[in-house]
Amino acid sequence: MVSEEILRTHLQELRRGTVVVASLVALRRPDYGYALLQRLTAHGFPVDANTLYPLLRRLEEQGLLTSEWNTEESRPRKFYRVSAEGETVLDRLLDDLAAVQTSVTGLIEGVDR
Repeated sequence: MVSEEILRTHLQELRRGTVVVASLVALRRPDYGYALLQRLTAHGFPVDANTLYPLLRRLEEQGLLTSEWNTEESRPRKFYRVSAEGETVLDRLLDDLAAVQTSVTGLIEGVDR
């Protein structure tokens, strides 16, 4: 029987790569960090704030996200959205994700290449 710790570790590794894709997809609609955290969790991508905020900063530094401060509300919030370059990268990542899914399905079904 597989231990819960081993399973949890492998699930975490699997999700670590997909959280970038999920964040870019979600941020096609501008949002601030905490709302993104809630939306990702609601869609099956539970991510810790200590993981998400550094990821958002990294994606912004790479030019994949843009951001702006909304100071019109009682508390200023930084809103993020996918940049044009981010859309290009996301398209490639989604293509690769689909190819990986196809390959795994082929292995499961025993399809020879």
